[in-house]
Formats: sequence, C-alpha cells, structure tokens
Amino acid sequence: MRHRRLLAGLLLLAAVPAGALALDRAFPPDLSRMARNAVLVEDRAARPLAALPAPGGVWRLPTAPEDVPPHLLAQLVAAEDARFWRHPGIDPLALARAAAQWLRAGRVVSGGSTLSMQAARLLEPRPRTLRSKLVEMARAVQLEARLGKRGVLEVWLTLAPMGGNIEGVRAGALAWFGREARALHPAESALLVAIPRRPEALRPDRHPAAALAARDALLRVRAARATGVTQADRDVAAAVPAARHAMPALAPHYARQVARAGLFRTTLDAPLQQALEAMLAEARASLPARVSTAAVVLDLRTRDIRALSGGAWGEEARAGALDLTLAIRSPGSALKPLLYALAFEDGQARPDTLLDDMPRRFGGYAPENFDHGFTGRVTAADALRRSLNLPAVALLDRLGPLQLASAMKRAGVLPRLPPGAEATLPLALGGVGVTLREMTGLYAALADGGRAADGRPVVQPRAAAQVAAILTRPFPGGGPAGVAWKTGTSWGGRDGWALGFDGRHAVGVWVGRPDGTPMVAATGGATGTALALPLLARSFALLPAAPRPDAPRTPATATARNLSDRLRLVFPPAGVEITDGPVMLRAAGGRRPLTFLVDGAPLASTLARRDADWRPDGPGHYRVTVLDADGASATVPVRVAPVAFAGTPPPQTPPAGD
Repeated sequence: MRHRRLLAGLLLLAAVPAGALALDRAFPPDLSRMARNAVLVEDRAARPLAALPAPGGVWRLPTAPEDVPPHLLAQLVAAEDARFWRHPGIDPLALARAAAQWLRAGRVVSGGSTLSMQAARLLEPRPRTLRSKLVEMARAVQLEARLGKRGVLEVWLTLAPMGGNIEGVRAGALAWFGREARALHPAESALLVAIPRRPEALRPDRHPAAALAARDALLRVRAARATGVTQADRDVAAAVPAARHAMPALAPHYARQVARAGLFRTTLDAPLQQALEAMLAEARASLPARVSTAAVVLDLRTRDIRALSGGAWGEEARAGALDLTLAIRSPGSALKPLLYALAFEDGQARPDTLLDDMPRRFGGYAPENFDHGFTGRVTAADALRRSLNLPAVALLDRLGPLQLASAMKRAGVLPRLPPGAEATLPLALGGVGVTLREMTGLYAALADGGRAADGRPVVQPRAAAQVAAILTRPFPGGGPAGVAWKTGTSWGGRDGWALGFDGRHAVGVWVGRPDGTPMVAATGGATGTALALPLLARSFALLPAAPRPDAPRTPATATARNLSDRLRLVFPPAGVEITDGPVMLRAAGGRRPLTFLVDGAPLASTLARRDADWRPDGPGHYRVTVLDADGASATVPVRVAPVAFAGTPPPQTPPAGD
C-alpha cells in the first residue's frame, strides 16, 4: 500500500509540470504587439536618422534592457516591483499587502502587480476586473517561464505607454528629450518610469505640474534609496519638457528605401545630412515655382553615401514624395569629362591639343554651342572647361559613341535610350537618360584614378588625373578651393546639374522640375551654372577640407626610398614669388611621362623630360601642377610679382636634381 501511495505521489508530481507545459502550449501568450513596431533608421555612428511609425501611427520602438541606462532599470524595479528578481512572476507578499489594504479601506488601494503582470497586461489589454487580474497572474508566471527576467523587462520597456501615441522607453526618450534612451540622465529616466502609471494625466506637455510632482516623488521616495540618486541629479532637470520633440526625420527618401530592404543602419552621417537638407531647403525658397533640388555626397574611399537629399519632402507642389536622385534625366554637358578622359586615353587628344570650334555637320547632325556662337581654335582643356559642344562631338565622332556608352556602363551609369535606339553622337551633349546617383558615382570614378565602385577601371589613371586637373578651378561665386567641377544643362532648361570632387568626396546636385517640364528662367538663366553650381559650392563648404593635393600619401614608417619616389615639384617651391619672365618648371619622383599644368591648362613639354618652360601671362597668383603616368599629382601656389614683362630675360633655372 505504501509503495502504491508513493508511486501515486510521484505520478502526481510529474503530472503538474506536464500539465503546465500542456496548458502553456495550448494557450501561448500573444506576443504580436512586440512585432508591430516602428522602425528607427540609424546613421553610420548609430545615431538616430529617421523613424517610421508602426501601423496606426504609433511610435513604438523595440527596447531591450541593454538599450537603457542601468539607473533606469534600477528606478523601475524600485518603484514598481522591489522583489522582481526574486519572485516567479507573482509576488505573494505584494498580493497579501494589497488584500489587507483592500479589507481595511473597503476599496482597492494597490493592485499588487509585478512587472511581469504589467507586461502581461501590456501584451493583452483587458478590462480591469478580478477575472482579468487572475489571467494576468497566470500569464505573468508563463512569461517568466518563457522569456525570463530579461524578456519580461523587454516587454515592459517596449510597450509601456508614454502619453499620446508614444509607447516604450526608446520612443519616449526621443519624443520627450530628443535623444536615445541610453543617454538619459537619472531625473529624465525617472519621468519615463513615472508616466506609464497615468499616461494621459502625466503627459509633461499637457500636465507639467503633475508630471513634475510624479517624477520628483519617484526620485525622492522610492528610487533614491536603490539607485543612489543624489540631490544634484534631481537639480539637473528642474523642469519637465514643455513640448514633444519631433521624431527623427532625416533623409526620408533614403530611410524608407533601406527600411524596405530590411536594413536599419546606413552609411549616412546625420550631422552632415541635417546641414545639407537645411541648405537645400533654404535654397529652394528662392528657386522658381515648382522647381526642386536633389543632392548626393559620396565618400571617395569607400563609395558610401554620406548624405542624400531626394527632394522637397512634404512639399506637394514640388512632388516631395519622389526621390529625384533616382529620376531619369538628361545630363547635358555633365558627361563631357568622361568623354575627354577617353579621348586622352585613346590618344585622340591631349590637354594641349588644338581643336576646332566652328560650324560643322556630322551627317545630318549640326550641333551648336549653348550661346550659338563659335570660338575658333581652342585647346582641349579650354574646350572642356568652357563646355564647347562642337569639339566634344568631334572627339566622340573619332572615338565612336559605343566607346562612351561602354565606359558609362563600367562606371555604373546605365545609358537609357529610346526603345530600339543606339548610342549616337548626341550622347556627347547628354542625349541619354541617367540618374543623379549614377552621375555622382561617375565623378567619384574620375576622382579615384578612373576606378569604378567595384574596382573595375573606367579610364586610365593618367587620363582621369588630366581631366581632374583641368576641372580644378575656383567656384565663380566663391567657395572651397581644390574642387574639380563641371555643370550641365539639358535641352530646354529642364535639368540643371553640377558635379564635382575633391580629395575625399564626390558631390552631385540636380535642380529641375519633377515633372520634366522646362524651368522658368531665374536670374542668370535656368542653367546648371546659375542654379546648381552655387549649391554645389555650398555643399562642399559643409564637408571637411580635403588633404592638400601634394600631401604625401605614405605611412609614417615610409623609407627614404619611398619618399624619394613620391612625385613632387622641385621648382617652384610652394609660395615662391617669381620676379622674372620665363620659368623652367621641374619635378622629381613619380613615373614618366609627366604633364605640367598651370591653373589646369597643360604646358607643352617633352614626355621623357622632368621639366617644362612656362611664361606667365602677367602678375598674379597661379597654381602649378604636375601629373605622372599613374595619376599622382603635386600642386604648389606661385605668385608672379608685377614687374615689366617686355623682353626675354634668361629663364630661371631650378636647383639641380634628378
């Protein structure tokens, strides 16, 4: 008999957990609210970039215990569930105390709820009845068994109501303090612990006195003993927030694209993005009606996007919902730098080659310049800088349009032509559809020795460097120095482009109407030069200065031989003042052949030599550059003093060298 009773007892003990397991599987907790969250897209340094609300417009962000400061967790446990770490989900002592208070007062004084029971109620809201309380108690034990203490905290931290359509500590921190929860001060944390008790009655924007009292009471009576909160901590926040902060909303077009792809960390830089958006918004106020802007900033080393503005988000008249960095538009003359680089690479021209800018027919095609005039004979460098059309078409006629189209594809630019059409000579003047993102990538390739984002060569380094030297010049209206830039205007003034690069970034700016109709002429005309180029200059002003072109790119431990091989100008030295006429320029290091340029214009020289003769046009400041066969460059500023230039005095000779 005794053995039978023992066996029956063992079977009963085994049946209890088995029954509990069966009930857990039959009635699992509903965790669906934890999956319906807002999305927070971050920048490259994990700073908030843009938040996208959950269904229903609720701001609810997943919040783990690791996302909040330790003092907030300590305050929460001290204020809401002092024995949280010791009970299995329900606290018998708290329930007994609540029952005794109820009997004495004849009403509910405290509910005896644990954090686990609160988490159950947040997951499955129910009317506040005795039956609901019993269900919450059962669910609390179930949640502890399934999720553990950390999981229960995550439920509370994610779903706790923070007033209005704000739920959870991370969303509450962003809404009430404008920053991530991990950066909260103890007094700020205390407010977020207090608000969920009465979310609407303790909203600091509507009931500041009540919110302040609840926060201070929590600090003073409960949290201070457990967390070591001092009076100095309480004094830091003498008041509570008077208004909600707007949720992060930078790069709205790009943030939605990456979120749809399941990515929540971007390569953008939030401070730069904010500055770029503010600059473009200010500029749009003075642009013609319905004209919008778009801009892209690329890191040359990684080709990562550092900032991107797709348009006038929120401005219906400017089609703000469209990402205009992906719009297919005609680039106008902005393709010419690639064309000239190909011509230099192919041997069709050098920067100092003379080209004809005069009326000419190419079969049935008779291009004209933008001003309908002609210049005559010009160097290739001047033709590119002045964006003359006839020399560009003539070069493409020699190269073949397919060669330019193929180079575009290597650079990541997809030439979009009418169905069934092939690349023809108008390609030289922008007769093709491209996007701003693609064109910015193309200029990044020219800046990076002719190398595409995937590492494939687009053009030879020397040809890319020659184009870069030609296009490096001051901005007409002022701006950072050392930037190579080019503009473009599509037919009819529909698109204004300005693209450029320095030693660190490539930047593209587009101005136009989203519907593709011609822009109304603004001051200076509806052109890339008038509308987009000033924005390009202002964009580069937002960026950190690029390293000097002649700065050595060698590690600190470089050997003497490494340094001696570096391309450099032996004469003239940087900042030298020249007081006589003809000057002999001399370079050392680098790999021949070398090309010498003054203010971007190439000088005649023998390819095998390391020197070239230069006669300044007159007094003033000049920039002397030398390029080698690998695309390396060195540049120095030179001042020519105002002396008489008549006669031909003996040329200055640089010091002896290799």
